[in-house]
Amino acid sequence: MSELILKYNLQFFADGEGGEKTEQATDKKLREARNKGQVAKSKEVGNATELIALFLLLKFYGQMMGSRFINIFQWIYEKLIPDFITQHRSGLSPQAASGLLVQVFAQMALVIFPFFLAGVGISILANVVQIGFKVTPETMKPSFNKLNPASGVKRLFSKQQLFELGKSLLKVFIILYIAYTCIKDHIMELFVLFDVSLNGALALVFSIVVDTGLRISLMYIIVAFADFVYQKIHFKNEMKMTKQEVKDEYKNSEGDPQIKGQQKRRMQEASRRRMMQSVPQADVVITNPTHLAVAIKYDKDNYSAPTVLAKGADYLAKRIKDSAKEHHIDIVENKPLARALYATVDVGEEIPPELYEAVAEILAMVYKKKGNF
Repeated sequence: MSELILKYNLQFFADGEGGEKTEQATDKKLREARNKGQVAKSKEVGNATELIALFLLLKFYGQMMGSRFINIFQWIYEKLIPDFITQHRSGLSPQAASGLLVQVFAQMALVIFPFFLAGVGISILANVVQIGFKVTPETMKPSFNKLNPASGVKRLFSKQQLFELGKSLLKVFIILYIAYTCIKDHIMELFVLFDVSLNGALALVFSIVVDTGLRISLMYIIVAFADFVYQKIHFKNEMKMTKQEVKDEYKNSEGDPQIKGQQKRRMQEASRRRMMQSVPQADVVITNPTHLAVAIKYDKDNYSAPTVLAKGADYLAKRIKDSAKEHHIDIVENKPLARALYATVDVGEEIPPELYEAVAEILAMVYKKKGNF
């Protein structure tokens, strides 16, 4: 019985390049996404605020708007048209007709303009509140992917589109339910519309429409808030990166860590070489005795206190002591002082005042031994 062995690469089962997206998006990726117009934004927030602004304007401005429209119609039929007919008894030209229409539309536009202004202003405000203000020309560039049928079909059956479908069905259900309850509350008033005047009937229908619209708007705001939270979470998950993507970005922005590590090691080696070259100039080397070594020099002409020329631990301490022996520099064992100097004073710095006395005693002993004291 033969055995079939299949070889496969586990990377084919990974989620995207470099494995599963488990890392939070870096600031660089978020900036690039924002420049491309990819932000966590809910269209429902803009729609909800525009809808409630519309019905609030209708509630507080609707009666005035109706009166102005009535005045405009009276002006048209009682003054504008009679005057127009009187002026053009000989014949009507296209220019004259267009001029008449321009006057009519200009008067109506003045009435509708507050709605247009509120719609534009609230739409801009809703977007600024969500994502701030930033012009992104990248989104206006033509893209073949937007016209690609394959990409369109893929987006059509995506999880995001299923969510949008569910959200649309929820909105339809909310609108129908609230409209039904509002009409049900006013059903008796609607049955007697034929008994009231035209203005009274219009006022009643207008009141019902505005009341229904405000209720729908308030429910829509709840849906918009939930959608905004969802879009934030969805965008955060979409922006997540694989470990490999984070490493690649770090390499591109900060440089390859291996190369930086090599550069750092070379700099440290160069610094050690310079430090070891200064050991022969030391007056004394204070040791731990085996783990630490600190080379001290007191140059009263250039410095106000003794200076650390070199210091090291373990192997580097041994090299400092070997160099000191080679150049006949005294090596003094003082464990507390060696530890204090190694921990608190960097190479090239003067020793702190609290160590003056201890170092001065050692230097005095060395100078006395050499006959320089």
